[in-house]
Amino acid sequence: MKNYTEQTVVCPHCGHNIPITLDASAGSQEFYDDCPACCHAIHLNMQVDELHKTINLFVDADDEQIF
Repeated sequence: MKNYTEQTVVCPHCGHNIPITLDASAGSQEFYDDCPACCHAIHLNMQVDELHKTINLFVDADDEQIF
């Protein structure tokens, strides 16, 4: 599996397309990035499946999290 991949995600706040680079070398990760258009936090949850050699990326607004 390639460790790096380029993806375009859509900001859940304003709809702006954001190109991001995903690094799968460290396995599954959860992180935040700020939208360059509206500056709101975007929650990104990357799940790496080594068996099927896939990466699933879940994107949502920071305010949608339930703790």
